[in-house]
Amino acid sequence: MRVAVLGDSLAAGYGLALEDAFPARLEAALRADGYAVEVLNAGVSGDTTAGGRARLDWTLADAPDAVIVELGANDGVRGIDPGRVFDNLDAIVGELKARGVAVLLAGMRAPPNYGRAYGEAFNSIYPRLADKHDVPLYPFFLEGVAARPEFNQPDGLHPNARGVEAIVERIAPYVKRLVESAAARGS
Repeated sequence: MRVAVLGDSLAAGYGLALEDAFPARLEAALRADGYAVEVLNAGVSGDTTAGGRARLDWTLADAPDAVIVELGANDGVRGIDPGRVFDNLDAIVGELKARGVAVLLAGMRAPPNYGRAYGEAFNSIYPRLADKHDVPLYPFFLEGVAARPEFNQPDGLHPNARGVEAIVERIAPYVKRLVESAAARGS
């Protein structure tokens, strides 16, 4: 079973050794629990949802059975129109589903500096997409890690190795269900 993590620097492992990046730690955790999986790192630091959409075929060339879509943090930091973010993620999830690839959507939250209206519009993207495409949603990729210095690198934005472990611990039950769903579909 192959699971790709289509994402940005949070998936790519910015500032970390490759073995400490999210995909590597997730694979280790899943294997320790008896899941025969290979987790592919399809993360590109600095990527937006538009970039992820543009390189979707590249990610699918590795023939993953399932994809964790972890994109949107850079869109939020840059204040990109939530409508464009929705459209890009909608196209990504729609294409994955059309190709029979199981999907887990990892949500992101807007930074507070763009105001309440922007935050509400941005934060509604992920639940709306999960409902539209009937895919599972992990509500906030950085749950329990964001704004906690002990879990972040000095920039305050990227998780350190401890932060990655905290993310893996929280998201692993969702990923196990994703793997089981993909296996049941015969992907």
